[in-house]
Amino acid sequence: METLELIRAGAVIAILILSLGIHEAAHALVADLCGDSTAREEGRLTLNPIAHIDPFMTLIVPLFLWISVGFLFGGAKPVPVNPSRLRHPLRDMSLVALAGPASNILLAIVLMVLFKASLHWGGYDREALMPSTLSWGVIANVFLAVFNMIPIPPLDGSRVMAYLLPSNLRAAYARLESFGLLIIILVIYMLPGSLAVLWEAKDAIWKFLWLLTGGTWA
Repeated sequence: METLELIRAGAVIAILILSLGIHEAAHALVADLCGDSTAREEGRLTLNPIAHIDPFMTLIVPLFLWISVGFLFGGAKPVPVNPSRLRHPLRDMSLVALAGPASNILLAIVLMVLFKASLHWGGYDREALMPSTLSWGVIANVFLAVFNMIPIPPLDGSRVMAYLLPSNLRAAYARLESFGLLIIILVIYMLPGSLAVLWEAKDAIWKFLWLLTGGTWA
């Protein structure tokens, strides 16, 4: 791998680590606002990414995926949430869950503005180190938001789905969490077109954010 590519990989992984930390801090903040201070008491209500790092999922997996297949993804140490301490447990758990992906979309907007600014005022080519790193940062955050909203426990989307389901189905749905990781792997690698759907969702959000931030800056 060329030196420039290594620098870009390191920069993008740094953005991913920061993004994952903000994602988890957003969960912690909303949980705290909804009455559960568990995350704050355990030092997780912080933007310091070190507090949210899981050595394997946050560092090793993203680096391996980037180097081996040019694909970037990872995870952070989950924020502890005690539903019994929330004022409205079912509703508030869905709000806590939504906070993470929402933070990634907000980060994607900020990074896209910086990406456009680097092209418009910085005079960089799209493939230069700075804009390409920022572009990958946008993609990473959009993909984090999309992936986490898949309604398979324990992903964030499952907390929203649990809130929307009829009460007689929630217990059975929650039990899927024991097999959640296996189900996610099976869906991604054995269900034809599943990754294509995720990438199409990512592309649709990218186009929406592009328009939201003013389209092509003249």
